[in-house]
Amino acid sequence: MLRLPVHLPVSAGAGSVCLVRRESLSKAEARRIALAAQGFGVPRLARPVTMRDVQAVTSRLAQFQIDSINVVTRAQFMPLFSRLGPYDPALLERAAYRAPRRLFEYWGHAASLIDVSLQPLLRFRMEPGFRDVWAGVERAARENADLIPFIRDEVAARGPISARDLEVVEERDRSNWGWNWSRVKTVLEWLFYVGEVTSAYRNSQFERVYDLPERVIPSSVLAVPTPTPQESVTGLVRRAARALGIASESCLRDYFRTRVAMTRQAITSLVEDGELIPAVVQGSESRPWYLWHRARVPRRIAARALLSPFDSMIFERARLERLFDFVYRIEIYVPELKRVHGYYVYPFLLGDQFVARVDLKADRAHGLLRVNAAWIEPGHDPYQVATELSSELKIMAEWLGLQAVEIVLRGDLAAALSAA
Repeated sequence: MLRLPVHLPVSAGAGSVCLVRRESLSKAEARRIALAAQGFGVPRLARPVTMRDVQAVTSRLAQFQIDSINVVTRAQFMPLFSRLGPYDPALLERAAYRAPRRLFEYWGHAASLIDVSLQPLLRFRMEPGFRDVWAGVERAARENADLIPFIRDEVAARGPISARDLEVVEERDRSNWGWNWSRVKTVLEWLFYVGEVTSAYRNSQFERVYDLPERVIPSSVLAVPTPTPQESVTGLVRRAARALGIASESCLRDYFRTRVAMTRQAITSLVEDGELIPAVVQGSESRPWYLWHRARVPRRIAARALLSPFDSMIFERARLERLFDFVYRIEIYVPELKRVHGYYVYPFLLGDQFVARVDLKADRAHGLLRVNAAWIEPGHDPYQVATELSSELKIMAEWLGLQAVEIVLRGDLAAALSAA
């Protein structure tokens, strides 16, 4: 890591000045910092993954984004596999839905399983003026105010309970292509956002099953005093900085989707305290970067991993492009004929670069992990990449309980991958 002997005066309060070290980093150094912060480049365990390992990744990443799409496996299960290798998914289920709970469901980057220790920092989002719940949900809750005490009382008396078990008879509008939530489900989701109910677990249909927070969240967490909204955002930005290692303001804001002005105030405070160090990343000088003060700068990263489209490593696509020269978009909602790379595409990380991408589907009926398309990134040896990717796909297939990998000859890496 290159260090420039520059010290910038920054106000740290009335009449006081602190000195801030400014770092200059090459793009390769910044990549290695980012990957190390996210837990990549560490040799995979030669023993079964334990709950202690799950906790270590939880403490590092702070959240696992939830997604209901089950083309390969649901998104929340992939980050642990990407970093630890094959593990028992029941460990994550246990961490989230059985005491002592290490994770809880709420809105972080999106709907996520979040480190339960962060619950006090997220309480401000439950308050008027700070709720970013969808306008339609807020409006529907107001329009169905008579249902709120009924549903709250039913959850208290009968919880854990699903929306389906609480449904009242109604004629639902089927014209909308979206979720078409019932009034009960909409009110439950509003109560979930404002913190009056929470998710006890997910049922076999992947529906939330609701209960009162005091029956789900550990009492030791609920007993923590509630910080002010700005203290909360500063705490969330601090966790984002730890998880990212090197980040711009927009990256820090995006990790927990915090508001612009509050995020900027948090960054200023963390810079003044020396927890964030202003940095310059060569080749991306136009954007201010911030280095987490305890970030590691490995000499090399020996990573090999397939990443879910919802992995926290790739939350912020602009950062991915600036640091890794990797342009990535989710094409789930793109009409099939207009897709470039495929429906559910996994980036492939090798060393400290994203070298390929594959459109995957678990064909459970036939016991196959199907590669519907495989694409090489410019400048990489397709045969070397195919050999490494082939090995990773076999490990993934076995983890998913599938017997073989099938390659569809689509994409400029498909032939080499098929040969491998």
